[in-house]
Amino acid sequence: MQTKLVNFLKYSSFKIGGSFEVALLENDFSNINDYYLIGSCNNTLVGANPPPLMMLSKIYDYITVENDVLKIGGATPSGKIASFCKKNDIANFEFISHLPGKLGGLVYMNAGLKEFEIFNHLLSIKTPSGVIQKEQIAYSYRYTDIKEPILEASFSLEKGYELETVAMFKKMRSNQPSTPSAGSCFKNPEGDYAGRLIEEVGLKGVLRGAMCFSEEHANFLVNNGGGIFEDAMWLIREAQTRVKERFDIELECEIVILEQTLLKTKH
Repeated sequence: MQTKLVNFLKYSSFKIGGSFEVALLENDFSNINDYYLIGSCNNTLVGANPPPLMMLSKIYDYITVENDVLKIGGATPSGKIASFCKKNDIANFEFISHLPGKLGGLVYMNAGLKEFEIFNHLLSIKTPSGVIQKEQIAYSYRYTDIKEPILEASFSLEKGYELETVAMFKKMRSNQPSTPSAGSCFKNPEGDYAGRLIEEVGLKGVLRGAMCFSEEHANFLVNNGGGIFEDAMWLIREAQTRVKERFDIELECEIVILEQTLLKTKH
């Protein structure tokens, strides 16, 4: 199996992490369970000792239209999808332009903006074990029960790309910081907002090294330059502890933390 040396200090949106060999998944699915599959690492915090990593190769970076069905490879970047839909007047994917990542990761976490979610127009996914219909997948807000790499996803095709909708999504994202981060740190608990809770417990803007919960949006853990994994983890745990103590709410991470010592303690 081919590998690729990835420097996560440059590759991840957090700008944290070392350089590690990452296996490239093509057509050999025999040992995929030995690896943790990553995408473009826009929601990922990488530690000093991550598990064995794998990513889809470039053969899964494509977009085709067949019989009024939009088929997108799992390694296709969101920006490429957005440009294709705009060029070809395809509706329902306007929100994609404001969601960094690759198709596989967007489907895996049912990414979206408010009521606009990737699953809204999904028909099926293709995995190493075959095609899985949408009805066979359990999914909800930022969650699916998908256990395999997503090689391709198929969507219903509708015409009518709307620039007004794109502008609406741009406005929705206008309060989000441009400082390196991994997007929303925690999932919003039911009936509340993680950012509000973090602000209420006094952690908004508090620095730990170069890391802090942003002054612009408290649910964004940002790297002000030279931030390290340990300081990011301190803030994550501190937020969970304070919110639990004050509100009796368990903050669940939306970002993915890749560090074997932490992964082992979860099982």
